[in-house]
Order: sequence, then structure tokens, then C-alpha cells
Amino acid sequence: MGLLAPGAAFDAEPLTGGVSSDVWKVQLPDGRTVCIKQALPQLKVAAHWEAPVERGRYEIAWLQTARAIVRDAVPAVLGTDPATGSFAMAFLPPEDHPVWKDQLMAGFVDIEVAAGLAEHLAAIHGATAGRADIEAAFPTTPFFDALRVDPFLRATAAKHPDLADILHAMAARLLAARTALVHGDISPKNILVGPKGPVIIDAECAWYGDPVFDLAFCLNHLLLKCLARPDRAPEILSAFVTLWQTYALRVSWEDWPVMEERLVPLLMALLLARVDGKSPAGYLTEKWQHDAMRLMAHAVLRAPDTPLGEIPGAWLRLISAAAP
Repeated sequence: MGLLAPGAAFDAEPLTGGVSSDVWKVQLPDGRTVCIKQALPQLKVAAHWEAPVERGRYEIAWLQTARAIVRDAVPAVLGTDPATGSFAMAFLPPEDHPVWKDQLMAGFVDIEVAAGLAEHLAAIHGATAGRADIEAAFPTTPFFDALRVDPFLRATAAKHPDLADILHAMAARLLAARTALVHGDISPKNILVGPKGPVIIDAECAWYGDPVFDLAFCLNHLLLKCLARPDRAPEILSAFVTLWQTYALRVSWEDWPVMEERLVPLLMALLLARVDGKSPAGYLTEKWQHDAMRLMAHAVLRAPDTPLGEIPGAWLRLISAAAP
């Protein structure tokens, strides 16, 4: 990558938190600190879950494309090595770029993070919607299937035969979509809270498809955090509302009500997947939490016309009744 002279000494430290890549913090002799990332063929989860390592090149492409749209919201790519599927990007120190998930789990909820993230997502989706050149640059539907559709939707359908038709139809519609550039893993663990607002990392699931996936994926994580911190559920749900309302106001490539019709069932499918799919939420281990996820998902998937605005209140009532 041209970042280190042959034979030069350097310090390296493995970073933790992800399941799909090896990530290292590297201190270069010139004083710079960079982050080196390489995709793994076998994800570090309990279930057997393989994914093509070629996805690394499309993560690079997503970072470069998104940075051209929302510069301060994406780390800079500093070098690439196609032979190993590795790349280097700017290292953002945790002391001034805390992870949003850590803040939420600690009970600290900053509504402005949700608003800023919504603005960034809407900007990326809007700037890439209907772009044949960008669609051609991301022929990643098979990767998205392996990393998202199969483990989240089909695997969940296998455990819920009564919902299988709904979930398989949702999977087919999702894979057929070609609307805008999608990150595919907008989770609080992939959002750093920087001095200039949220910063988005980890774009291994980059795909040209339905942007509703990014919004549903993040909203689902906020529902999950309510289960982890029921004492802070009202505040987390305020972030939930801020995220979707801020995003909805900026949707220009299609009618928001049409997006919402797809969003609500997908949100519930993803909620169910985090208890019964290939990637269950590891921090939710209690029976009442699992029961709440299944009850909510089943109820709404059987009433797909449920407005998104009704979800926070219903979720709060369910948690209030179920939490010990």
C-alpha cells in the first residue's frame, strides 16, 4: 500500500468487536496510526456462516463513494492491497470517537446522533439513487444474500414455518431491488460519535438495492437496546423516532409512504432474526427479552399495514409489562 518501507519496524495491535474481519491498529514509523482490515471467509459466530472475501473491495468502494457525498461522516481510505483483500483507513481514536453502541448500552442517549445519522443516510441514498454507474460498480447481490438475506430472513423462516411465506417473499423482493447504494450494516456498533457528528464504518455488506434496509437495520438495533436497557427505553425510543422522522423528511427518490410500507415488515423480520436467525443478539439472553421479540414480530408481520409511528408505543408497553 506504500504506507511502510520494506523491512521497517512497526507496532500492531488487534482490535476486537467484529465477527467478519481481522482488524488491526498499526503505528507507523512516521508517527501515523492507521487501521488495517481484512475480510474473513468464515465469520466468527456459533453458526456455520461463510461469506466471500471479495466483499472487501466493495467495502472500499462504498467508503470512497460515501466520503465524496458526506466527507466528515466516513473515514478516509489510505491504501489498498487487492491481492490480500486488505485495506488501510484512518484510525479514529476512541477517546474522541466513542462507539454509539457503548453509549446506548451505558444509558446515554444523544438524540443528535440519531438525527445526524439520518441526514447522512438520506444524503448517501439520495445522491446514489437511480445511478446506473454506481449500480454497475456494486454487483454484490450474492454477497448481500450471504451476509444479510440468508442468515436473517431465510434462517428465521426455517424456525417459523407459519411466517415462512412472508419472509421468503420479503427476501425475494429485497434481492430484486435496485434503487440506491446501501451500507447494509447500519448498527450502533458501526457508528462512531465524532466531534463533527456520527461517522459510519464497516461497509462489508455494501450493495446497490433497497435503501429501506439501512433504516430498518438501525431502527431494529434501537429496539434491541430498549431490551438491554429497559430503564432507558423511553429515551432510546425518542432516538428511534428522531431517526426515521429526520430521514423521512429527506426522502426525494420515492414517496415516503411507499418506503414505510416496506420498512415496517422488514423491521419486524429483522427483530425476529436477532433471536431466531444465524446472528442472535448476544447481549440479550433472558427469556422475557426473547419472548418480547417474538411476540412483537409475529403481531406486526400479521398486520403489515401497521404505521411505523405506532411501533414505539407498542414496544414500550410490551417492555414495561414484560421486564422484571
